[in-house]
Amino acid sequence: KIQMSKKNKDRINVVYSTNPDFSYDYEENEEQETLEPSKQLLYVSLDKKQRAGKEVTLVEGFVGPDDDLKELGKLLKSKCGVGGTAKDGEIIIQGSFRDKVIELLTKEGYKTKRKGG
Repeated sequence: KIQMSKKNKDRINVVYSTNPDFSYDYEENEEQETLEPSKQLLYVSLDKKQRAGKEVTLVEGFVGPDDDLKELGKLLKSKCGVGGTAKDGEIIIQGSFRDKVIELLTKEGYKTKRKGG
């Protein structure tokens, strides 16, 4: 049984190179930079599909890491006084708060666009 050294475990699709100056670029998970609020366009809509008939306010189009998305979601949930979730690049606020969410996001410096309805 041949043991591969741990050093080369991260290399993908490169076995050997005869180039003396070759330096393998290790694959790195690049975190998205969070765009500043004024450069982001967020779509705010009401949705009740696949939600047992309950209405939710949906905020889509956020560009940045999940931590910043969750931070913004937390702010919106506390200002609206309801529950919700922030994942997969979208924030879901329970209930019909479209106008309030648009107002809050605009105050925070985000560009918003009403979507649907």
